[in-house]
Amino acid sequence: MALKKKKTLSGGSVLKVKASVAPLNFGTQWQYVEALEGSDHVKIEPKYGLFIDGKFVEPHSKKYFDTINPANEKVLSKIAEADAHDVNLAVEAARRSYDNVWSKMSGKERGKYLFRIARIMQERARELAVVETLDGGKPIRESKSVDIPLAAAHFFYYAGWADKLEYAFSGRSPRPLGVAAQVIPWNFPLLMAAWKIAPALATGNTVVLKPAETTPLTALKLAEIFQEADLPPGVVNIITGFGATGAELVSHKGVNKVAFTGSTEVGKKINRAILGTDKRITLELGGKSAHLIFEDASIDQAVEGIVNGIFFNQGHVCCAGSRLLVQESVEKIVLRKLFDRMQTLAVGDPMDKNTDIGAINSHEQMKKIEGYIASGKTEGAKLFQTSCRLPSKGFWAKPTVLSEVAQSFRVVQEEIFGPVLTVQSFRTVEEGIEKANNTPYGLAGGVWTDKGSKIFSVSSHLRAGVVWANTYNKFDPTSPFGGYKESGMGREGGISGLLPYVQF
Repeated sequence: MALKKKKTLSGGSVLKVKASVAPLNFGTQWQYVEALEGSDHVKIEPKYGLFIDGKFVEPHSKKYFDTINPANEKVLSKIAEADAHDVNLAVEAARRSYDNVWSKMSGKERGKYLFRIARIMQERARELAVVETLDGGKPIRESKSVDIPLAAAHFFYYAGWADKLEYAFSGRSPRPLGVAAQVIPWNFPLLMAAWKIAPALATGNTVVLKPAETTPLTALKLAEIFQEADLPPGVVNIITGFGATGAELVSHKGVNKVAFTGSTEVGKKINRAILGTDKRITLELGGKSAHLIFEDASIDQAVEGIVNGIFFNQGHVCCAGSRLLVQESVEKIVLRKLFDRMQTLAVGDPMDKNTDIGAINSHEQMKKIEGYIASGKTEGAKLFQTSCRLPSKGFWAKPTVLSEVAQSFRVVQEEIFGPVLTVQSFRTVEEGIEKANNTPYGLAGGVWTDKGSKIFSVSSHLRAGVVWANTYNKFDPTSPFGGYKESGMGREGGISGLLPYVQF
């Protein structure tokens, strides 16, 4: 490997790595040689059936669809498309298992299965991380350090509660609901599956899970783990398909509980679909979360938190900090530091350990992001994008900042779900809080200040389910998560995550 000097914009020079392959673009100065995560140890089947009653079966429809790698548009596998007949089989299998096995099993025994699943997930963590990155486009660094460990942690955490439910609900005798229908999104496929399945099983319910059609592979890998853990057949069933499959599942008469994570639009449809029934529901929906940076904040720390909150995850997080509200006196320095930091972000192959920002999950989502950026420019926003080169194949979006925006702009009010940050300034604490709350959503927020009293005061006035102080996007299975207004209803995680799955 040879090193050579490269001229910078300021006329100086830096070292450049000369590699045999095209390196990642790392802003205006550095280029790194590829450091690809190996995938030889990973086996992805050419075709996956539906996981019903403990085994993989052919779909009744005989139809399959492709799941692709969004970084290069190559087909990874063919996935079964479930129809109403398959949904019925899955719900019936879950009901049989609930009536005959799982609800009759002691909490101690249920906990043993959850512990076993968590341990196998840890043993197969590298494989799961690679599959998550190949199928979803997120950087391998994030899959390895966040998604997979946190997914396993949820099974560990709820395994511990399985035989202690009387302590979680003191003075009451909790009982399971029955069959839970769970529909999860594409942004955190395995984590969302664990997030929902673990508390449902710990409380004695059985599950029918529908993963997103663009990211089904880790859910199907999880089905293999259930087989390896000897989980009784029918306790968890995984059916794949599109929106019609999800609609059939949540409306099925044999379902007692619906848990959905996804867009507010779909969440409203699900809520309407179960009106008049006795089904319990949990909805974790969209967000338009704001960072509030005050003049007494540690600016460098805040800038890093902004980058972590919106760019490292491609904005593919419902609680992404997609709005920046900065106190007027420090606005210029915050933006200057933010723009400098953005220029160092590496956009490229998600399997490269140097990559900060991977691929957009689908062509449809990429076009949606581009449409919002165009809308912001049309409405009068000032555009800043990094100077990185984007790969020619796959779905990509540059890290983008839209400044000089008004509260009424679409890009300020609507969820984009991409690496796009809007910037507004405020003068007083009250104005900052008012702007932060002035959206239809209320999922999360971030407060950046060196004054503890201000943290408590501001966070108590933010209409958001989660507020981080001097950090962002920190998750733990012991902490509840959920939103206000159009960001959903109910809480998941922690002891609060057990409540939606029990009755008294």
